[in-house]
Amino acid sequence: MKSRLSSRAVARTKAVAEPRWSPGGTWLGWLESIDGRSDLLVTESDGSGAAVVITADHELGRVGAYRGGMWCWRDDDSLAVVTADGSVAIVDVHGGTRSVVRHDGQAAAPAAWSGGLLFAAEGPDALDAVEVSMLGAVADAAGRRWSQADFAWDPTVSADGELVAWHEWDLDAMSWTASRIVVGSRSDGMTHVVAGGEGIAVGQPRFSPDGAHLAYVTDESGFWNVHIADADGSNPRPLIAEDHDHAEPSWGPGQRSYAWSPQSDAVALCRNEAGFAQLVVVSLDGEVRELAKGWHHGIDWGSAGVVAVRSGAKTPPQITVAHASTGVRRVVARGAPAGVESGAREPSAVTWSHDGATIFGLLYPPDVDERIADADAPSAPPPMIVDVHGGPTGQATVSWDGWLRYFTSRGWAVLRPNPRGSTGYGRAYAQSLRGSWGADDVEDIAAGIRTAAEHGWCDPARVAVSGGSSGGLTALMIGARHPDLVHAVVSAYGVTDLFDLAATTHRFESRYMDELVGVLPGDEARFRAQSPVTHAAEMRVPLLVLQGDEDKVVPLRQAELLVDAVRSTGGAVEDHVYAGEGHGWSKIETVQDELERTQAFLERWVMGREGR
Repeated sequence: MKSRLSSRAVARTKAVAEPRWSPGGTWLGWLESIDGRSDLLVTESDGSGAAVVITADHELGRVGAYRGGMWCWRDDDSLAVVTADGSVAIVDVHGGTRSVVRHDGQAAAPAAWSGGLLFAAEGPDALDAVEVSMLGAVADAAGRRWSQADFAWDPTVSADGELVAWHEWDLDAMSWTASRIVVGSRSDGMTHVVAGGEGIAVGQPRFSPDGAHLAYVTDESGFWNVHIADADGSNPRPLIAEDHDHAEPSWGPGQRSYAWSPQSDAVALCRNEAGFAQLVVVSLDGEVRELAKGWHHGIDWGSAGVVAVRSGAKTPPQITVAHASTGVRRVVARGAPAGVESGAREPSAVTWSHDGATIFGLLYPPDVDERIADADAPSAPPPMIVDVHGGPTGQATVSWDGWLRYFTSRGWAVLRPNPRGSTGYGRAYAQSLRGSWGADDVEDIAAGIRTAAEHGWCDPARVAVSGGSSGGLTALMIGARHPDLVHAVVSAYGVTDLFDLAATTHRFESRYMDELVGVLPGDEARFRAQSPVTHAAEMRVPLLVLQGDEDKVVPLRQAELLVDAVRSTGGAVEDHVYAGEGHGWSKIETVQDELERTQAFLERWVMGREGR
């Protein structure tokens, strides 16, 4: 019988992110984060030396869903790193700080430019569109502002320092619905849009090392594919046109789902294959060669190989270097304790039908059915957690997840649905939730639960649903609309009141509900009908509500409104507020407590240890 994964092992897993080769190929650097702290480590590129923390004197900015692009190399001896106060520190690779670039706000995604710096910048007043908003400007270290859009991310500089390109969009859209790639000239200051626009999402502009080309991702064909253009953006064409995404939604700056070869003759990219993924190399004439299976994030390609954060269902995140020709790889760093992957199993890609659409999902079997003593006996259907991803413009993918492993190691099956509105299946599928968040996604998942029961994927008498952020809203609405299908609901920093969220969320998502629900005033009926708090009296399944008190995306008030409403109608609800936590958990003690608290809740209400 396989051992259960401990909450301590999950909580003490470090996040690794943003690996980068130095310009001369001497060094490899990356970020490691645990317990609310991030550090930048550097080691020799050939792996001959030990990794050294070089940012011990600096508190770095938060690494997470809304804050990537934390650092860059300036040259082979120094780098620029974003600090917690929004400044950019120039740090020597051998230790010590050379200088600090001050900015009145928050910097992100720095890029070296002819001895200086270019970076995205968030201004001091997040409500002032004339200044800048959430990373709403591209500026150089001298203070020159390049972008006039509401949002601008990921500046990149051509090899000769003449051209700069970036990703921008306006407040009434999200980066994954309508955005633009802009190229500017340093010599004359002129800028022009080279890709994207109304009804097209773009991202990740990147010049080739030889300066001849500009690459970016665009979904104009229906999927996010890498496109190649001349350096000024002219003569664009797809590197390879296929029904697979080469990128994910840009929830924060710094995504690197592809990288140029040092010779500028090929691109390494992570191909999304219905939630599974692989790293492939594509030559400029479209020839494709598989390099490695699994999800690869933060991709960079240097003379020593392709470096990335690799993970999968049985592979905790680790910094790996793959030889560009043979695919032979070495592990540079991993944050997970030894043995956490023991017993992990790959999921199955599953589908079901609802409302004339094919709905997608990933079904993870339990590591072991602990109720069966005889290994040769036929197994009974296991209990199941239906875990709903966030976004809702997100996707359940076959990447490492300690939360999931904690429960599969305890005999639970986990179904991770990708209802309409999810990415990874083309733009049309992702846009099909417009106006119906909290309605169509709820019915898609309810149909999936019925399918799970019909096919024996689970014991229908022991099903729970969980979700975080937008997934919390969907999970709560399933509990209200389909109490016959689920026996408990867990919501982590979940949305509960769409009216309140529209008035209080951070500016990056302040107009998101225009697309997902409707426009106020005018669509009040939808906002009311699709808010869990409206259905408090119908919440007859037990609820567990978890929330951080410093959440700026889904504020604490969202949890309080629902808990008070459910209790006032006599419903069963447990809640817990984590001090100092935001939109997602960062502290070891929080991660450990959430796992153990959720486990106890599910055992009590789903596994029959206490009656409903």
